[in-house]
Amino acid sequence: MNCVFVTGAAGFIGSSLCDRLLKSGIKVVGWDNFSTGQTEFVVKAKEEPSFELKRGDNLDLGLLASAMKGCDTVFHLAANADVRFGLEHPSKDLQQNTIATFNVLEAMRANGIRKIAFASTGSVYGEAQVIPTPEDAPFPIQTSLYAASKVAGEALIQAYCEGFGFEGYIFRFVSILGERYTHGHVFDFYKQLMDDPARLRVLGDGTQKKSYLYVQDCLSALLHVIKAETAKAAPHGCEVYNLGINEYCMVTDSISWICARLGVSPKLEFVGGRQGWVGDNPFIFLDTAKIRATGWQPELTIRQAVERTVDWLRENEWVFQRRAR
Repeated sequence: MNCVFVTGAAGFIGSSLCDRLLKSGIKVVGWDNFSTGQTEFVVKAKEEPSFELKRGDNLDLGLLASAMKGCDTVFHLAANADVRFGLEHPSKDLQQNTIATFNVLEAMRANGIRKIAFASTGSVYGEAQVIPTPEDAPFPIQTSLYAASKVAGEALIQAYCEGFGFEGYIFRFVSILGERYTHGHVFDFYKQLMDDPARLRVLGDGTQKKSYLYVQDCLSALLHVIKAETAKAAPHGCEVYNLGINEYCMVTDSISWICARLGVSPKLEFVGGRQGWVGDNPFIFLDTAKIRATGWQPELTIRQAVERTVDWLRENEWVFQRRAR
């Protein structure tokens, strides 16, 4: 990799990736429409002469293709990740995830770029029957528009790898935690506790089981696999990797860690049954043997990742006001 194009470069994972790439001496072109990205997250990157930030939307194919000129690798991280409220705006996942991914692939093709890393999701397994869930598990009925749009994005990448000789790396993430985190259960619980430390409303019954991964461990996995170029020898030029950790926790476990870190003891009010919302898969735990076989190992436990996230939010409470706009 000499020049990398990063979509969602001002977001949580994207901005952290830009910093890691720049630290490795790689030129980076960051691309973001700032719908959820934060300018504060790219302040450090903008100090580097090998970083260029371009403002634009993945739905503008012409501008996207122009911005991508001169790059040799694409990390496609930009997406609408609003699983919970997906049914309130059904077209958003189609536009910002599926069609946006098609445009990224077409922009790559126009510029002769062949290598792509794609942030997919463990949600594509729906309510999996095999736990922990391996990459070759049968796909079930999709339970969220978000996951459905990501499945479509994966399929497009696989077809471009077969048809146009692309080299594809698809990563099915569990939920990612850490510095610059601005969306998800830790964010929501922290915000509630800021407003009322004596009470915490919990969607579902608290027994949902989920796995989480620290952002720097996530980035180490992406960069490790891309460097190894495993897709070059893969059938059809594409590799799929689950990305997570060999443990999971219940929602109530996470709540206890958050509350302990903040020094509060709220009364928990559970609202709902086995799911917090439509599409909230009650048990997500991925089999990560495939990526571990490449030599990658995570460094932080789920509890450590939750605690680091809480610490960062406490030091950066401005993000709550920013995300409320």
